[in-house]
Amino acid sequence: MGIYLDNAATSFPKPNKVSEAVYDFMVNNGTSSGRGSYKKAMESDYIVYETRKLIGELFNFKNPKNVIFTSNITESINIVLRGILKEGDHVITSSIEHNAVWRTLKTLEKEIKINISIAKCDNYGFVDINDIKELIREDTSLIIFNAASNVIGTIQPIKEIGKIARDNKIPFVVDGAQSCGAYPIDINEDNIDILTFTGHKSLLGPMGTGGIIINCDYDINPLKTGGTGGDSSYEYQVDYYPNKLETGTLNVGGICGLREGVKFIKKEGIENIHNKEKELTSYALKKLEDVKDIIIYGPKDCDKITSVISFNIKNKKAEEIAHILDRKFNIMVRAGLHCSPLAHKVIGTNEIGTVRIGIGYFNTKEDIDKLIYGLNNL
Repeated sequence: MGIYLDNAATSFPKPNKVSEAVYDFMVNNGTSSGRGSYKKAMESDYIVYETRKLIGELFNFKNPKNVIFTSNITESINIVLRGILKEGDHVITSSIEHNAVWRTLKTLEKEIKINISIAKCDNYGFVDINDIKELIREDTSLIIFNAASNVIGTIQPIKEIGKIARDNKIPFVVDGAQSCGAYPIDINEDNIDILTFTGHKSLLGPMGTGGIIINCDYDINPLKTGGTGGDSSYEYQVDYYPNKLETGTLNVGGICGLREGVKFIKKEGIENIHNKEKELTSYALKKLEDVKDIIIYGPKDCDKITSVISFNIKNKKAEEIAHILDRKFNIMVRAGLHCSPLAHKVIGTNEIGTVRIGIGYFNTKEDIDKLIYGLNNL
């Protein structure tokens, strides 16, 4: 099978029960949720409800109706940004955001003339919360940050940023792509108004799953309109969650798999998962230091990053390294800009990109040893 070290892109392998649940649903149920009152459709309804509840519990959120399902976190972010921001609004973000946030903001800047302020991160990816305070204006309508960088893993002070937003009555949106399922998040303690998540990364679910947790009273206009399975005679989109933001048939098969991924996390314990990945990250950082001519980016501290490490080797292209590791050693890593050119500007690699490893719960120290062997024998 080879050694998979691209968990920051999507987690692999998944717990066996994830694929089994998807298969079982497709073979033995296969009905739409919210589209029928017969037994199997009611079973689909319960699957969706239970998954909302389990996801909420994972982040200490107790209102399943405000857990919205989407196809991925990019759709989640588009729904939130396009659903809240109006012409001329001011937004604060960081200089290390993924394109899911940055491209959406830039598109809205072009379309409806929003104003964007960037809180600059240092070379290690950390933002100074005092800079955020200074950027707030009377027309600031939203603050959006990733909880952790997908390039160098830097964990941002989300709780402190959220407190600033709360004090100023500004919606605080968190891009949880690299954090949800990877380390503990408490949506209330961390002062998060809206948490966006994807199912296929650290939540260990299938691709095509994601969502939004709405922990506030801010009005989010729907991105799409259409059938919701209820209130069909009403000519407009309903104004209550989750139907307000969920239009069309849900990916119930994928949600079945996501449910099992979340159950696995709750059973293993998110602290245990985090600690194992942190131990492997620490081990990898130590071993990588011994690779000749290597340049490792970011904090290089397992307490300050998720299990994501970016590096380059002098006089070798990132794409070339990834290609050789794959073809010669059967080791899968990511090379390039990782859909986050802003982050690469911060670390000075926007012209060359990096090699990135994303360590997952099912990786081992032996996997890291084989990576080091491969890098030393390029």
